[in-house]
Amino acid sequence: MLELKMVNTFYGSIQALKDVSISVTKGEIITLIGANGAGKTTTLMSVSGIVRPASGSILFEDRDLNDLEPDQIVAAGVSHVPEGRRIFPYLTVQENLDLGAYLRRDSAGVRKDLEYVFELFPILSQRRHQAGGTLSGGEQQMLAISRSLMARPRLLLLDEPSLGLAPLIVQQIFEILVQINRQNGTTIFLVEQNAYMALRVAHRGYVMENGSIVLTDDTRVLLENEQVKEAYLGV
Repeated sequence: MLELKMVNTFYGSIQALKDVSISVTKGEIITLIGANGAGKTTTLMSVSGIVRPASGSILFEDRDLNDLEPDQIVAAGVSHVPEGRRIFPYLTVQENLDLGAYLRRDSAGVRKDLEYVFELFPILSQRRHQAGGTLSGGEQQMLAISRSLMARPRLLLLDEPSLGLAPLIVQQIFEILVQINRQNGTTIFLVEQNAYMALRVAHRGYVMENGSIVLTDDTRVLLENEQVKEAYLGV
């Protein structure tokens, strides 16, 4: 479904990604783990068109994303939940969700998806007329995920969904991500600092260091890998 081939991305003269190759199969959850500054966020931003690779290719369903603007990438079926949530704080929950569906013209489908995200996160239904900035951190993360789902993506990019959240909220959000994947067949590309949680829910994982992929395997194998245990799992 998604194929990154030898992607190199720069910020000015600083190289953030170095020959990164990642493959994502339809219907799976994959995770990319690594230390802060390893290039994980840049990888997702390269996929969603926020930054442009200097070389290499990014293909989504055999379509070259390097030729598309971010809104065209969303229309193609890719939604990005950014690090730090980035909701619109002065807009209501309902208005944030409406913006997630701004490219869609199927009003009946939009109403159905709105009902779906309220089933996933009932608290958002209760808060639908409340300004996004007044929500708790966990509720804002739920809103950010729901806003992306309103675009009805086939591929969902998630950047650090556990950041700054209490453990119980993190557990709830990851359970819902698994539910979204299983019920809808939504493919998920997850970047996550909480390596243990990410490897528990994903099917396959990639490990990134200094902008390069240094290891990839099934998550069951990575959870038992001594290098991964020492560097990322605190074991």
